[in-house]
Amino acid sequence: MKRIAIVGGGIAGVSAAYELALRQRAGEPIEFVLFEAASRLGGIVETVRSDDDFVIECGPDSWVTEKPWARDLAIELGLESELVLSNDSRRKTYVAEGHTLIAMPEGMRMMVPTQWASVLNSPLISWQAKLAYLREPKFAGQLKAWALDGSNSAGDESMHDFVVRHFGDEVADTIAAPLMAGVFGGDIATLSARAVLPALVALEREHGSLILGLQQRMGAGKSSAPIFTSLKSGLEALITGMESRIPERSLQRGFAVESIERSGGGWQVHATSVAGGPHPAGESFDGVLVATPAATAAKLFEPLDSRIGELLPQQSSSAIVVALGFAADQAQAMRIPRGFGFLVPQRNPPAGEVLLGEEGFGDEAGDVAARRALLACTFLDQKFPHAAPEGAVLLRAFFGGPAVPSLLQQDDATLIYLARAELGRFLGKLPEPSIALARRWPNSLPLYAVGHMERMAELDVRVARLPNLRLIGNAYRGVGLPDLVHSGRTAARELAASLVAA
Repeated sequence: MKRIAIVGGGIAGVSAAYELALRQRAGEPIEFVLFEAASRLGGIVETVRSDDDFVIECGPDSWVTEKPWARDLAIELGLESELVLSNDSRRKTYVAEGHTLIAMPEGMRMMVPTQWASVLNSPLISWQAKLAYLREPKFAGQLKAWALDGSNSAGDESMHDFVVRHFGDEVADTIAAPLMAGVFGGDIATLSARAVLPALVALEREHGSLILGLQQRMGAGKSSAPIFTSLKSGLEALITGMESRIPERSLQRGFAVESIERSGGGWQVHATSVAGGPHPAGESFDGVLVATPAATAAKLFEPLDSRIGELLPQQSSSAIVVALGFAADQAQAMRIPRGFGFLVPQRNPPAGEVLLGEEGFGDEAGDVAARRALLACTFLDQKFPHAAPEGAVLLRAFFGGPAVPSLLQQDDATLIYLARAELGRFLGKLPEPSIALARRWPNSLPLYAVGHMERMAELDVRVARLPNLRLIGNAYRGVGLPDLVHSGRTAARELAASLVAA
């Protein structure tokens, strides 16, 4: 009987455990144990369902439809009737300018337009930026030659440089930067184009022009489906569905893995109870799947190969999510524009600006910190109508970036107050919500810096030298739910097959 340890119970680790449970039931000679320090599984995938029919996602609210692995899992778990697509007839995103929300051109795919009229008529960008869009297809040959040039093909560049090459500085700063901050909480000047925008990098290599490449792709019917998919009862149904199929004896909640070490031909895993108590002796396993955040993985690998820690993402972004639900009678007086939400471009802080400190609020320090940390707001009742009762409004504020650490220690009431006040700057004064919650996700989003894919290639080589060990999670090749499901299940399948065949 082969034994496998899974270290970390986020969605990647749970997906790996689910895959091993399937193989166990199919008769494969394997046992496994999943270690998770928290009392619940799923990590940032958490859904709160209120008595008055609000469905509030505390982490991601959906996944990208074109990536099939989360949808396939939902169907496998019997959740096909729960699948719901984003209401793209209302898909409009705004960018905050001062206290005003200005709509992005309709039909945008990231920063790439699919409709000329909406770009040319947009008040968001200047005539110089519009001219840059019009010129981009004319430089298709040069852009493709640059992408395919031998001196560049193995290299990388920042997302900022990638966008500037195609559309100029204004598009990079006005559209691309707030988009990426809203997804990663990161700076496009340091984010890797190859790691963050693989589909657009592939379009450039094939077509040169991103606009022409996207037009051809859409003409082939590859982008007709709504962009996002979710579940009516909430994304946590994926976690509970998998958890219900994993034997309880295989789950060690409340146990943090302190170290892993080689032991003969296998591994010793040392875990301690978060609640305290005696330290149990290390358990022996034939293989290990490490599904922890990058910083934790680096500590675990330090005695084995310190270079692995150096190859992992060195920076991560913390996030705070605040949800505000307003009943139908409250919503009647609110002025929420038609759309999916808005983005807030990050500006350099004025000299001498005071932030929230450990000692608490200074003069207006909380407002200043919230203003600098607010990256986006989603109108969830419009993006996914199932998320709120008919006529109600559900807003979700996303705080991140360099200013968010100054807010992490504040209590829920303070965060809710700050979110309500900050959103009110753009949406008008908001009434007292009928439901509100706050979640803090410290260091939850690894930032893929320039050169990330090259570092991952070296990482693969080094990890391959450690027998029967795999790395999974959002620190490597994707942060979306489909990517994490796919990486967890694939690694579990391959490791089990390798052990059984040995």
